[in-house]
Amino acid sequence: MNTFSNLFLIFILLSQATSSLSKCHPEDKKILLQIKKELNNPTFLSSWEPHTDCCNFKWFGVSCSSLTNDRVTDLSISNVTLTSQFPPSIGNISYLRSLFIYHLPNLTGTIPESITKLTRLVYLTISETGVTGPIPKFTAQSKSLVNLDLSHNNLFGGLPPLLYKLPSLSGILFNNNKLTGSIPRSYGYFNNSGVAALDLSYNNLSGKLPISLANLDIYLVELAYNKLEGDASMLFGSNKKTLVIDISGNNFEFDFGKIELSKTITTLDVSHNKIYGNFPMGMENVTFLNVSYNRLCGEIPKVGYFNTFDGSSFIHNKCLCGSPLPSCK
Repeated sequence: MNTFSNLFLIFILLSQATSSLSKCHPEDKKILLQIKKELNNPTFLSSWEPHTDCCNFKWFGVSCSSLTNDRVTDLSISNVTLTSQFPPSIGNISYLRSLFIYHLPNLTGTIPESITKLTRLVYLTISETGVTGPIPKFTAQSKSLVNLDLSHNNLFGGLPPLLYKLPSLSGILFNNNKLTGSIPRSYGYFNNSGVAALDLSYNNLSGKLPISLANLDIYLVELAYNKLEGDASMLFGSNKKTLVIDISGNNFEFDFGKIELSKTITTLDVSHNKIYGNFPMGMENVTFLNVSYNRLCGEIPKVGYFNTFDGSSFIHNKCLCGSPLPSCK
């Protein structure tokens, strides 16, 4: 499970500290019972009974907070046996701050647009499910949203272009879906919202990267295994705070030797592209490297952690040489 999604668990623990005296709000109870019905009354929700209090940890996966007048603030359903469509009534729990739907492969249907009405949401995880359809169109009203994890589903369609307007957004995890189209120009303007991680890997995204992505200064950029092409050098920069860049499995084509690496980068995977040139300066801090299946030439550097990389990090290039490959003539 993704590190950013784990922030949700910390959030739950903090919120639970204020819920010991809560009593379920009638409107929230009504909505939860409707959700139970929409999920086909699964056995793991047997604790959701009309005559019991949905707060005080008596209902599976439900937490409330006295800070919000005893409203339901957290809902977590994961790793249980469930065959159902995604329950549309979730979008009606108006005080919800965290929603965690994880590892429910038989949860199908689409994510309802009504989920964007949950303007108090801080953490949203819908991951490892069978849901399909487009990504909901979040707007600037979702001003509290910090982590948006919709990874490992069957979502299709394009990337929502207005995410940059979400002022608190830190993690965007759309990897392992069936998303298509190009990366919007607006994705170069996340800096104002403090985005730290952007993972769009393992989709069917295509086209060239917008030049605006040069503005990105985030910790993690993952675009691996799409159908992207052209120049990706704008993702790099010596003054950036980047830790991880993975652009492997695309059709990128640019001069590797001319990029400038951040002083903080530790993980770099550019394998399976059409990248040419030699190695850039500033490789000393890279602890994981894969440049295989490209068109690189020249001698492999003897700096930093390079003596720990085996031949698989460098194979199938045009004319790389030096340890761990055959020596240069």
